[in-house]
Amino acid sequence: MYSSHKIAARPAPPTGFCHLPGHFGATEQALLLAEIYAVIRAAPLFVPRMPRSGRAFSVRMSNCGALGWVSDQAGGYRYQAHHPETGQTWPPIPARLLALWDEVAPGQPRPEACLINYYAASAKMGTHRDTDEAAKTVPVVAVSLGDAAVFHVGGLERGDRKHRLLLRSGDVVVLGGAARLAYHGIDRIAPGSSALLAEGGRLNLTLRRVNLI
Repeated sequence: MYSSHKIAARPAPPTGFCHLPGHFGATEQALLLAEIYAVIRAAPLFVPRMPRSGRAFSVRMSNCGALGWVSDQAGGYRYQAHHPETGQTWPPIPARLLALWDEVAPGQPRPEACLINYYAASAKMGTHRDTDEAAKTVPVVAVSLGDAAVFHVGGLERGDRKHRLLLRSGDVVVLGGAARLAYHGIDRIAPGSSALLAEGGRLNLTLRRVNLI
């Protein structure tokens, strides 16, 4: 029987949010992955921890660039120039990622940090905003490699309705304009949806400008 109740429309993404499906083809993905593996060999993945509780994140992470984002119970969320475990400076951001930045964020000062998050099958990322940077008007650019993931993005309040989409290997996301400070996160991974990473799982590469010009 026909119901008079209207089905709620799917929330639209915030202004300034851009999803570029399949921006990196298979060959480019493989080349970029090799470069990221080289970064990880020099700056091994580590387990970040929440500032107050010390609870471990479900992702492991590393960085490349002049600065890297880290988190632990003692120092909280911050950027620093060295790996928290090895004490070594971070490797440089691959030229392939800098070229992507110049393409999707033309005219913007180049990123100083590329956060590398590795998601195993059960990993996720809670709803959050990228607010640890002084350059809050410069876009954030992210690249997905490996297994697909359900991504959500909302508004400037944590409780705002969320737009959800599936990010596949090679996809690029840009958070600019009003979306720069939007709440976003990863609901879940789709294990086995990509054969790119031999070990399975997903890598997310997030390019950020930290300091003001």
